Amino acid sequence: MLGLASVAAAAALLLAACGGGDIKNNDTSAAGGKDCGELNIAVNPWTGYVVNAHLVGVVAEEKLGCTVNYQDVKEEVGWQGMSNGTIDTIVENWGHPDLVKKYIDEQKTVEDAGLTGSDGIIGWYVPPWMAQKYPDITDWKNLNKYASMFKTSESGGEGQLLDGDPSYVTNDEALVKNLKLNYKVVVGGSEAALIQSFRSAEKNKKPLLAYFYEPQWFFSEMKLVKIDLPPYKPGCDSDPAKVACDYPPYKLNKLISKKFADSGSPAVGLVKGFQISNEDQNLVATDIAEKGMDPDEAAKKWIEANPDKVDAWLN
Repeated sequence: MLGLASVAAAAALLLAACGGGDIKNNDTSAAGGKDCGELNIAVNPWTGYVVNAHLVGVVAEEKLGCTVNYQDVKEEVGWQGMSNGTIDTIVENWGHPDLVKKYIDEQKTVEDAGLTGSDGIIGWYVPPWMAQKYPDITDWKNLNKYASMFKTSESGGEGQLLDGDPSYVTNDEALVKNLKLNYKVVVGGSEAALIQSFRSAEKNKKPLLAYFYEPQWFFSEMKLVKIDLPPYKPGCDSDPAKVACDYPPYKLNKLISKKFADSGSPAVGLVKGFQISNEDQNLVATDIAEKGMDPDEAAKKWIEANPDKVDAWLN
């Protein structure tokens, strides 16, 4: 989920990284005659992505003998890294037709590595108490009626629509404008900030309208209620400035660099074979975000409990 990344973030990709290019011949049967070498995985800033990255990373280390490097980057910077060879894979991609066109179709430096098995949803949500007290608030046509309830010091005289990390995929500015809503988009800063805002709003019965998404472990704690925006239809979001429809359903996929794809690394097959359901991703995400487990330890816990699913990634 992404917007434009900073030049500073892009510079961070100039890390020394072998990627798939330093694969050496050996007799490892699991590698099909190739040593894994280094595997450089982009890590985007939400817990579900962290789950995917560490599941792939732990299996790559333990089953294939890879040296795994996790690179914390925004989404667009990850695409740039795959293009220039400093990142091997993105393990949860949320669409980005503009980046697909640039890096896959035109430059041919990035390849689609198949679906993750998870379904992505982006939308606007309110805490449960609001939907119970104001049941018609879930229809976007009624949002202006309630705009004054959502005013904050940051939104001025308009209602506040709270967004997350500024790098996330969002059409919210255009939606507010094109649907003629009396709201101002305010950036909350992170997934953790959004979650804390929902917790506070529910506990203190404070109005909150905020951007959020699935797969998401937090829904097991709080049943947020989604606002019904104008239904998505193919092409309704083709012009970012004129978007006036809901977000599309996302079939989340994986990406690999062309350099990595051609390297012969056994990790290429692992990334292509990796799949996980929303439910399984949320289980691991809960261990990380709610229970405070180290991502590798949470990944190992799930891997040990699901050997058949892991074997399927490697076959």
